[in-house]
Amino acid sequence: MMVASKLEKTTRQSMKLKTLSFIAGAIALGLTAIPFAVEAQTASSSPLLIAQAKGRGPWQKLNLTDAQKSQLKQIRESTRAQIDQVLTAEQKAQLEKLKAERQAQRGQGQRPQQRGERGKKGFAALNLSEDQKAQIKKIMESSKQQTQAVFTPEQLEQMKQFRENSRARRQQQKGPGV
Repeated sequence: MMVASKLEKTTRQSMKLKTLSFIAGAIALGLTAIPFAVEAQTASSSPLLIAQAKGRGPWQKLNLTDAQKSQLKQIRESTRAQIDQVLTAEQKAQLEKLKAERQAQRGQGQRPQQRGERGKKGFAALNLSEDQKAQIKKIMESSKQQTQAVFTPEQLEQMKQFRENSRARRQQQKGPGV
């Protein structure tokens, strides 16, 4: 009986961790991917932005209109503001510290961590309550829907294709059986 209880508790903890990982990944994606779409043509020392400005980045291939860029910027700013309202002062300070560390890594030419790792580390450090996780998940789902509504069907298909190609490249880099 006691073993079953421990197993159930472990399973619940595992599910909470998976949920947190999902939320962190969604937030990381939302807060990092959208700015690249909006600011793809700005001058920066970031290798990713330089690649996009030269026409090699995935967002550049979408040929976003100025109106789309503006809409995406508004969605991103609104999403950040909504998430900011959910966080406590301590969590906001911790998030800013993590952002500064990430910027410093980029400035030193270090390769940033994988998106999932960065998101898990960052948001796990914030110790979000279940209520905060639920609120942020709702905000991110709304943001995703709003963002997808900005793109044309052709652009959505291009993004889907890019994600599939990226996934395939990552699998090849990991090697067989991983």
